[in-house]
Parts: sequence; structure tokens; C-alpha cells
Amino acid sequence: MPYRVDLRLVGDDAFDRLVELGALDAEISQDGAVAALMPDNVAPAQVAAALGLADVSVSAAIGRDDDSVWILSRRPIHVGRLRIVPAHLDAEPGALRLLDSTAFGSGLHPTTALCLEAVEEAATHAPPAAMLDVGVGSGVLALAALILGVPRVFGVDIDEEALRVAAENARLNALSDRFELARGGPDAVAGTWPFIVANVLAAPLIEMAPVLVRRVGHHGRLVLSGIPVSLESDVARVYRRLGMQRVCVMSRADWVAIVMQASW
Repeated sequence: MPYRVDLRLVGDDAFDRLVELGALDAEISQDGAVAALMPDNVAPAQVAAALGLADVSVSAAIGRDDDSVWILSRRPIHVGRLRIVPAHLDAEPGALRLLDSTAFGSGLHPTTALCLEAVEEAATHAPPAAMLDVGVGSGVLALAALILGVPRVFGVDIDEEALRVAAENARLNALSDRFELARGGPDAVAGTWPFIVANVLAAPLIEMAPVLVRRVGHHGRLVLSGIPVSLESDVARVYRRLGMQRVCVMSRADWVAIVMQASW
């Protein structure tokens, strides 16, 4: 588990030394204090020795996206043409503002970025009339789709806290009137959808495949994400057997997103 170090009255090269040691993130405040997130394979004693100190102040690090992303503080990011801004900062028109919460979907994890790219591609070239977001989390994918021009989005999640955060983020971005939420999986909503995004994990994607495929409309597209590279073929095989055709595979770091299309 990474940990945080906070340093005061250190030399000008402290930041560079922390980076050389493998800091996952580091910041210098206006008063010259330095904070860094260090990986657990670098002991605090090593940090102290590298900086010429007797010891360093250590505290617990706070992870985002189910402790898969480690940063000191949220900051604005770009994914494609979408700008994601922390809720406490000012944002220009068209940006997506997100609360800093425990709900998955900060925009920083590779699986989220892959889905955002797929959503932008769909919204740009063949805008769907509606989208179903399975595993809505913070609402980042649903709200991005609305900002990018998808008229209506329905999000489902089994986590009540995620639904609460997604609803708050929708209100923050003045998008509540085009965004519906329900607790559960793809069986919690009726009908079929021209575009579905499911950013969960490989095992749930395989388990929910029959009901998820039934939600895909005529020639509809389905984006499956949260899949490690090693499990790509296992997930794709299940959906091909149910009549889905693979359009493309997108990859980032050690993760993939599979874009599929209904054969009916």
C-alpha cells in the first residue's frame, strides 16, 4: 500500500529526489512544503536517507477508483476533447465537474479513459438516441455522453452510494433532466438500447452477458471494459456466442475495452 510523506524546510532538490525514488505523485505548495506518495517498496528510511534527514513524517495515502489510482489531490484532466474538473474548481462551459468521492470513475483509471474515448467516438460519428450505462459509478461516462450530445442516458449500479454520487454529479452539471438512475444491473431496466457501456470487471461481464445482450437494440453497439489484457479473449468469446460481433479492441496500460455490435 502506498504511503504519504510530508516535508518542510527541505532543500530545493527534494522534489527531484522523491521522483527519482519512484514517487507516484508529488506536489510543492506555495510555502515550499513538499508532499509525495511513495510506493510500498520504498521504505520511509530510504526516503529520509535520500533527503539527508533523520526521519520523515508518514501518513496513510488516499486511493481513488477502488484504490487503483494514487494521487495527492484531484486536478483537471483531458480525455479526448472532454475536460474533467474537480467540483471545487471553476470550470469553463462544456467541462464535466466531478465531486471527489469514493465512487469509481474519476477519469484517471485506464478503463474509464477507454470508455470515454469510445463514448466520444460514438457521439461524434453516429450519435445514438440514448445510452445505457451499466455500473454507473460516479456517473462520469453517462454525464460525458450527455455533454457530448447523447440526448438521454439511463444508469444502473448495485451500489447505493454510487447512485447517490452520480445523482449529485448530474445536479452539479445541470444534467439531471436527461439522466435517470436505478439500482441493479441490466435487468433493472426494460427495453433495448442503441448504445450500452459496461465498465465493470471481467467476471461480472461474463455472468451478466445473456441479459446484457438482450438490452442491445437493432445493430446496437456495446462497449465492454474493466477487462485485463489476459482475459480479453474469454470475455469476447462469450459475447460472440450470443450473436455479438467484435468491432474493435482498444487498449491502455494493461486494460482493454471491447467494442461489439449486434448481428441482429
